[in-house]
Parts: sequence; structure tokens; C-alpha cells
Amino acid sequence: MSAGAPVLVTSRDNTLLKDLRRLSQDNTAYRKQGRVWLEGDHLCRAALARGLKPAVGVFCESFWPLAPAEWAQAAIKTIVIPDLLMADISGLESPARMGFVLDLPAPVAIAPGAASLILDRVQDAGNVGSMLRSAAAFGFSQVLALKGTAALWSPKVLRAGMGAHFALQLIEGLAPEDLEALTVPLLVTSSHHGEFLHQQALPMPCAWAMGHEGQGVGDALMARAALKVRINQPGGEESLNVAAAAAICLYASSLAVPRP
Repeated sequence: MSAGAPVLVTSRDNTLLKDLRRLSQDNTAYRKQGRVWLEGDHLCRAALARGLKPAVGVFCESFWPLAPAEWAQAAIKTIVIPDLLMADISGLESPARMGFVLDLPAPVAIAPGAASLILDRVQDAGNVGSMLRSAAAFGFSQVLALKGTAALWSPKVLRAGMGAHFALQLIEGLAPEDLEALTVPLLVTSSHHGEFLHQQALPMPCAWAMGHEGQGVGDALMARAALKVRINQPGGEESLNVAAAAAICLYASSLAVPRP
């Protein structure tokens, strides 16, 4: 089977379609299958822009004749399915017309000196995806997720990440002690402790730790922090959304002069 010779699949019980439904509807199915489902042209385009080769391309029957060549020929295998079956697979309110199945990146070790974002039990998928986007935008190449954080390759995090996944090294399921592999300074934020962010000379590269939406950064990371800061809020709000706080902190670090 090749992209030049697509196969028409019409059975809902097809094994691949069953796998796609699980990938689309189960947050952790990717861990069992070793693959992720990228639904829609934006995520698919982002993957191709990073030079990734999809394992499978999936196209609605009505869209296949209109599909741009770079999408139609991108995957190792290509299937075409009835529009109703795409709607059955889809996790979106308005199902996309195409998608790619992508193999998960091979597991890697923590890069000790990389500018990093640490997610300490951040549970909202939208927050996690937004933070991945900020990390990629501001030059933080590594994201380290502690146990209890939303699954990094889950459908909702993928959609919220808008393609940032493909620019980052992602490692999840970590324990606090695993972070001892890092050689860059660990920075944390708090609503009530530390000096104001805008008054600090920030180290770069560094590792910013962002914590649980309600509980913040855990004690283990607080104890290891080289610097604790708060974000000045002249408007008087008690705290910021964790994704907003991450964007502010990562941007502030991106302005710092890298140390030799």
C-alpha cells in the first residue's frame, strides 16, 4: 500500500479504524499503541513542516479528490474512508476531512543543560497545550512532565499545542528526583513568596517549574529551587492562570543573555 494507491476502507470494524477511535477518544491510548492521531490540516501541516513522515494518511471520501499532493503523498500508507466513518472517529465537534497517524518519538534521556519547562501535576489539557506552545515560542526545547500531569500526547493536549509538540523534546511520567539530572538552575513561581520577576537577573538556560492549578509547585521542587519569584499584579488579582504565568516567565527568560 502506498500514498499513490490509496485503499478504500468501508467497514467500521476495520482494525485500523478501531485503533483510531481509541487514539481519538482515550487520553492514554497512545502509550499502548506507540502512535498518535493528528486530526485536521493544521496539526498535519505542522508535522510535515518539521520533516516528520506519517505512518498512515486518512482522508474522507469526499475530500480525497481535492487533497493537495503534499498531503496525499505524505504518508507511508494511505486510506480513504466514507465521511460518516471519519465523523465516527473524530473527537471534534466538526470532524476534520483528513488526518495522519504518527509514530511516537523514541524515548530519550533528560538533556541536562537544555532550557526546560517542568510541569508539576498540571492537570488541565488546555493549560498543558498552551504551555507547550509558549515553551516552543520562547526557546525552551525540553518539557519534563511529572506524574500526575495531563498526558502530553492526549488528543486535547495535541489540539491545544497547535503543533508545538513537534518542536520539543517531551518526557513524561517523571518523579521529582529524576530532575536531579538537570544541570541548569531550577526556577519556581509562587503567588506569595519570592522576589518580583521583573526585578530579577534571570539565568539562561534554566528550568522553570509550573505547578498544579490549585496547589502550585510541590514541596520537593520548591526545596530545590535556585530562585523563587512572583509576578507583579498591580490589578490586585490573587493569582494568574498557570498557562499565563508560564508564558510570562518563559518570555522573561528569553530576554536574558545566555550565560557562557
